[in-house]
Amino acid sequence: LGGMKPVIVVHGGAGRIFKEREEGCRAGTVRAALQGYGVLKAGGSAVDAVEEAVRSMEDDPHFNAGCGSVLNEKGEVEMDAIIMDGKNLDSGAVSAVKCIANPIKLARLVMEKTKHMLLTDQGAHMFGQAMGIPEIPGEKLITERSRERWKKNLEPDSNPEEFQKDLGTVGAVAIDSEGNVACATSTGGLSNKLIGRVGDTACIGSGGYADNHSGATSTTGHGESIMKVVLARLILYHMEQGMSPKVAADTALDYMKTRVGGLGGVIVVNKAGEWAARFSTKQMSWATVKDDELHYGISAGEEHVKSLGETLVSASEGL
Repeated sequence: LGGMKPVIVVHGGAGRIFKEREEGCRAGTVRAALQGYGVLKAGGSAVDAVEEAVRSMEDDPHFNAGCGSVLNEKGEVEMDAIIMDGKNLDSGAVSAVKCIANPIKLARLVMEKTKHMLLTDQGAHMFGQAMGIPEIPGEKLITERSRERWKKNLEPDSNPEEFQKDLGTVGAVAIDSEGNVACATSTGGLSNKLIGRVGDTACIGSGGYADNHSGATSTTGHGESIMKVVLARLILYHMEQGMSPKVAADTALDYMKTRVGGLGGVIVVNKAGEWAARFSTKQMSWATVKDDELHYGISAGEEHVKSLGETLVSASEGL
């Protein structure tokens, strides 16, 4: 194995996390981080690790990705996802995909099996079929909560903007023992969005970016704002100028807030294996594992630390 100590950082979306959902979000991000770290410890690549971590959260109905995704104006799930390999800047993404459990798997196939970087809607669907990705009925991805929210937002006096505060996207960044970095991001988008709306997640440099020369980042928050400032690439640019992951993240989030009034959150790892999880929203569930130590939190200033030994015991009982 190479000389690098592997690190994984995951987020479960920035916004306002309702009290009754905190435990589930916390447990889900921790589970994803542990699964991704398991891949790294076994000698797996950063790309494998971030895909595994994101897949874990897509399968968890607490998050707005995969099962649990919010509904568009027509009451359907349309999902976006991206994955990127920092070694050669290869990337794959899908947008507005329906009826599959794990958009991140399809994004990985776009990266590895096509000459393209982004497939959308019908084309992504046909490619998924050709690759043997199992289709599932769209209803299977819809939770009671997503349907309730969609209905509420349809009421004449409703304000969908209010609900957007509870945004969610899931993401992961990692560095493996060879020093390669990767990122992955997946989302169901905005509740009651227009059909065919694609946010930052599927857009390289906005929803995520990974480059071995600097590091990797995955973003969450108000997609249109993130796209305006190309948030993921902006953070890496700041790190290229010598900023630490934490300062780079805060500087970019601050710029997005002052310049376009947008809020969000980011996870970052640099090429030296230093990490950060920062957000300008009220909350963001996040977790990281480095040196066999788990760190996790949801609210500003909150950081719990556990050794992996303790964690594996407590994981079976819920945190």
